[in-house]
Amino acid sequence: MALPDISPALKLAHGTLQFPVFLPDATRGVVRALGSTDLERSGVTGLVMSTFHLMQHPGSSVIQRHGGLHNFTNWSHPIVTDSGGFQVYSLVRQNPKSGSLTEKGMVYRAEDGTKYNLSPEKSIQLQVSYGGDIVYCLDDCTHVDDTDETQLDSVRRTIKWAKRCRNEFDRLMAQKKLEKRPLLFGVVQGGGVLELRQQCAEALLEIGFDGYGYGGYPLDREGKLVADIFAYVRELIPVQYPLHALGVGHPQSVVDCTRLGYGIFDSALPTRDARKGRIYRFTSDPSLTDFNDKWFEYVYIEDKKHIRDTEPSSSFCGCEACSGYSLSYLHHLYHIGDSLYMRLATIHNLTFMNQLIDRLRAKNMLHNG
Repeated sequence: MALPDISPALKLAHGTLQFPVFLPDATRGVVRALGSTDLERSGVTGLVMSTFHLMQHPGSSVIQRHGGLHNFTNWSHPIVTDSGGFQVYSLVRQNPKSGSLTEKGMVYRAEDGTKYNLSPEKSIQLQVSYGGDIVYCLDDCTHVDDTDETQLDSVRRTIKWAKRCRNEFDRLMAQKKLEKRPLLFGVVQGGGVLELRQQCAEALLEIGFDGYGYGGYPLDREGKLVADIFAYVRELIPVQYPLHALGVGHPQSVVDCTRLGYGIFDSALPTRDARKGRIYRFTSDPSLTDFNDKWFEYVYIEDKKHIRDTEPSSSFCGCEACSGYSLSYLHHLYHIGDSLYMRLATIHNLTFMNQLIDRLRAKNMLHNG
């Protein structure tokens, strides 16, 4: 399948994101076990950070005292701040006892009893104060298999919140004299109901945003990517707008969604897999792969077969883990629970993801000319 013509890059206040791009989730302001230099050496050009979690710890006043997330985290490249919409799904919809959802916004009660209120306006205020390069509207996230009634409520609420977010964002931009303002993205909800996806997309396009995100949990109950819904949402959003496949980070899913025309990806999956002992590697030269058949595989580092394995994690990778350490040593580190394993494995999986992205960009450039 030929790759569609999409915008090649997005210029932001803290740098340019070349498409496609994979952004690791630094949910609490950190990609676990890595510093900013590790990230840069792994090829990472941008991060996603969680407004909802950061407002709880370290707290907004701490971040603002540092002048924003870039100074606080020592990251000089683009940062995408999520709105808290996914937490609407994961913390409230999945566990109603932990909070409530109303037209005003989300109320969440932490385990220590602290109550947090997150309205569309507050979400935008926090993201702007954090210095996000891409700011997201607060949305009402659902699962694709939720009922049609739930999806309808989600779309109605997402559209209402998007209007409020747009108004608050414009108000703040009128007040601030920024050399380069952040971009504001809306989120297309609707689950698996095509009519609702269309209704949501058309309403968001009418409000007007700099880009858009595919909203909702990206997998069905069987854990499979809902590729048909992703394709439909791409059809709804004009190709001149960047489209973010929110929460998509499985290597094959990144390939599939790039082919559909998505330019931005984020997920905690590659880094979480690394920490849990699942290492990614190409089965052939990544600069030549056409992503057919079995183009990548997993290395399960806890397997006993690696006890005496003197080979690196991948012969196609020059990251710190592969250039200096054997699978046998990583196996040893993993079994003694040393933090060096987490660092090396995470560096490797992120390097893999950026080798994947480099190949997808090369194929896209060939298609474009």
